[in-house]
Amino acid sequence: MEDQREALRKIITTLAVKNEEIQSFIYSLKQMLLNVEANSTKVQEDLEEEFQSLLSVLEELKEGMLMKIKQDRASRTYELQNQLSACTRALESSEELLEMANHTLQAADSEDFLQAAKQIKDGVTMAPAFRLSLKAKVSDNMSHLMVDFAQERQMLQALTFLPVPSTPVIDLAESLVADNCVTLVWRMPDEDSKIDHYVLEYRRTNFEGPPRLKEDQPWMVVEGIRHTEYTLTGLKFDMKYMNFRVKACNKAVAGEFSESVTLETPAFMFRLDASTSHQNLRVDDLAVEWDAMGGKVQDIKAREKDGKGRTASPVNSPARGTPSPKRIPSGRGGRDRFTAESYTVLGDTLIDGGDHYWEVRYEPDSKAFGVGVAYRSLGRFEQLGKTAASWCLHVNNWLQVSFTAKHANKVKVLDAPVPDCLGVHCDFHQGLLSFYNARTKQLLHTFKAKFTQPLLPAFTVWCGSFHVTTGLQVPSSVRCLQKRGSATSSSNTSLS
Repeated sequence: MEDQREALRKIITTLAVKNEEIQSFIYSLKQMLLNVEANSTKVQEDLEEEFQSLLSVLEELKEGMLMKIKQDRASRTYELQNQLSACTRALESSEELLEMANHTLQAADSEDFLQAAKQIKDGVTMAPAFRLSLKAKVSDNMSHLMVDFAQERQMLQALTFLPVPSTPVIDLAESLVADNCVTLVWRMPDEDSKIDHYVLEYRRTNFEGPPRLKEDQPWMVVEGIRHTEYTLTGLKFDMKYMNFRVKACNKAVAGEFSESVTLETPAFMFRLDASTSHQNLRVDDLAVEWDAMGGKVQDIKAREKDGKGRTASPVNSPARGTPSPKRIPSGRGGRDRFTAESYTVLGDTLIDGGDHYWEVRYEPDSKAFGVGVAYRSLGRFEQLGKTAASWCLHVNNWLQVSFTAKHANKVKVLDAPVPDCLGVHCDFHQGLLSFYNARTKQLLHTFKAKFTQPLLPAFTVWCGSFHVTTGLQVPSSVRCLQKRGSATSSSNTSLS
């Protein structure tokens, strides 16, 4: 019966997942219908606008060319009219001389003949007809203003919609996730010399497999990419996966997005467990600040609450209500938070395998600061590094400056400058806990141990503050140092 119930539960889970996928697809189809309507209206308006613009250009060209013809016609008409007038006047003068010459030939008086002949000769010499060019100054040929739009007509007839760039294909084999960076590589299915740039979009998600249409995280956009490869740097992997898609664009239009891909972004993500923190520590997400009045305020509130309906007595006194320092609580919460001089707070995520990395930046003016790991069984009165249940690097700026590695109440002084930001690398199965200068990746110290229980990130601060950065991958430089055996060098002898 129980097996059948379990099988039925699996069927219910499968159906629920499938129903969610179908609902998501239905939502997608409805959205696509709305987009089709809106996009078709837009492209139709754009087409009308483009044709109107083209017609305006043709109309302007037509007006300009007609004006050119009119101007040329006017110029030629003017020249020919002037030449015609000059020729008419020359002809009239020549006809007068001709008539005079004919009349002189018939004269009988020789003296009159000689005088008339001389006048006719002088008149011929000065006659416009003999100084007139009988060649037209301009041609009546207007062929230079003829047009043949056959080629342009073919171009217009060939007008069609803009060629949309092909859809890129993301190459997962060449893409890389490392050092909190993602290098994405893609290729074009066809050679396209008109591609101007690419647009990359990405978003974080906790869901494996094909990207979901409904996500809480928005798409982040990177524009103006000139090559078929791009690297996103300085990412915080606070979710398990990332979705990616890319599209190609030419000068006028963008192609379709590629099929979205999902890449795993493994990193150690945790928060600070405020229920474990000492009352003098104010925890705000991943930031902690020591507050001298914190414990007193909490004590006053607790006494006011406990004092209602009670009388002060040794039985109800804080001293009698405090559990024994030897008690090892199995969990944190309520009054099991760290107390006394253990200004400690733990992370909320257990480390029980694999290797993990996180960083912490502390205020340099802090009088005391420590970072490391601890078993969950670390007692509420116990300080980091002073028992076998914790390992830490400790910075002391009070009275005298010291930089030490601590475990099981053993101390090793570190001969290195104290960085303001520490990187912590924990390889659970190898039993290695290494500390680095987070900025230079210089190895500061390595503990070698056989961890027998799951670990928790642990922090302590007195008269100061610190901030933790999680969602980080183990840096490549740290892995290289570990492979080269730097962890076993003489300067990093284990205290365990």
